[in-house]
Amino acid sequence: MYTVRYSKKGDIFVVQIIKSSLNMCETVSLAVTRVIMHFDLDYFFAQCEERANPDLKEKPLVVCVYSGRTEDSGAVSTANYIARKYGVKSGIPIAFAKRLLKETNAVFLPVNFELYKPVSNNIMKILQVHGENFEQWGIDEAFIEVTQKVKGSFEMAEKLAQRIKNEILAKEKLTCSVGIGPNKLIAKIASDMQKPDGITVVKPDQVENFLYLLPVSKLVWVGRKTEKMLNRLGIKTVGELAKVKPERLVETFGKKFGVYLYKAAKGIDETPVKQRKEIKSLSKISTLKQNTRDLNVILDVAYRLCEKIHSKLQQHGFTFRLVGVLTVMENMHTYSRSKSLSNPTNDLEVLKGNAKELFERLLNEISELEVRRAGVRVASLSKKLKKQKQLTEFA
Repeated sequence: MYTVRYSKKGDIFVVQIIKSSLNMCETVSLAVTRVIMHFDLDYFFAQCEERANPDLKEKPLVVCVYSGRTEDSGAVSTANYIARKYGVKSGIPIAFAKRLLKETNAVFLPVNFELYKPVSNNIMKILQVHGENFEQWGIDEAFIEVTQKVKGSFEMAEKLAQRIKNEILAKEKLTCSVGIGPNKLIAKIASDMQKPDGITVVKPDQVENFLYLLPVSKLVWVGRKTEKMLNRLGIKTVGELAKVKPERLVETFGKKFGVYLYKAAKGIDETPVKQRKEIKSLSKISTLKQNTRDLNVILDVAYRLCEKIHSKLQQHGFTFRLVGVLTVMENMHTYSRSKSLSNPTNDLEVLKGNAKELFERLLNEISELEVRRAGVRVASLSKKLKKQKQLTEFA
C-alpha cells in the first residue's frame, strides 16, 4: 500500500512516497521543483474594445485615462499592437500619442472598466479551475501553481498552458501570453518574452542563461529610479547584478530591498502562490520639484496622484469613504489630515475636491514650513459599487 504526501521547502516541492504493510513502513522523499504559470492578458483594455467592436482591429487603438483638465490631458493606459508600431506605449501623455498617430486613422477611447471587469472575472474563474493555487495580480494577470497536476514536468505544463489559452480564446475571444518557471519571479518575467499570444518556458537549469543578459529593469519591482541607481553603480544587466555582494546592495538600497535584489538576480523567489489580502486603502506620494507653500503647485502634484488612485479604484471596483492627505515638510516632519464622507463614492472630482480642502486646512494649521513631499490616500474601501452618474469622470 502506498501513500503520497506533498510539502514545500522554498522553491522545492517535496513528494513523500510512503510504502506500508503490516510489518514495515518505508518512506522515500523526492524533490520536485515547483511549476508556476503567469498569465498576462495581451493589451487587455484595447483587446476588450476590439472584441466589442471588431472594426477597431484594423486601426491604431489607444485606451486613455483622461484627467478632465483639457481634451487631451491625461495618459495612455494601453494600446493595441498597431498603435505600438508608431511608438505609443503605456504612460505617455495622450497629446504625445496623438502626435505620433497624427497621419493615421487612430481611435482614442476612455478607460471603460464596466466593459473590462466582467471579462476579467470570467477569465480568472477559468484559471482558478486549472490551478492548485491561484493569485490574481490586477485586472489582467494572475499566477497559478500546477506542480501536482503536471507532476513537476515542464513539458506537461506547456501543454496545459496551451489548453488553458485555447479555452480562454474559445470562451472569451481573447489571447494571453504565458510564462512558466520554477517560481513566480521567473514565470512573470517569462510571460513578457513572447507577446502577444506566446508561451515561454524556463526550466530550473535554464534560469541563469535566461536572466543574466536581461537589463535589470526586467526584474519585478525594479522601476526607473532603481534602474538609474543601479546603472550609476555600473550595473546594467541582471548578470552584473548577480555578481554584486549582498552587503553592498543592502548598504545602497536598505536591508529588505537589497536582499530582494540579490536573490532576484540569481532567480531565487520563495514566495508562495496565494490570493492576496483584501486591499484596505490606496495611497500615492510624490516629491515636489522644490520645497514650496504654493497651494497651486502642491495641488498640481496632488491631482495627478488623485488620478492614479482613481484609476486603481476603477480597476478593482472600489468606492471610498475616507480621504486623507499627507505632507513631509522641509524639516522632514510628517503631517496628515483626513475627512470621512457621508456616502461611499468613486468620483474623481469628489476625491480632488476633498484633497484640495484638506491641503488648504493643513497649510493654514502648519505655518511657515514649506512642503517637500505631498501624498493622497483613500480608505474605508468597499466593493459594493452602486450605480452612480459620473459625468465628471472623463472629459
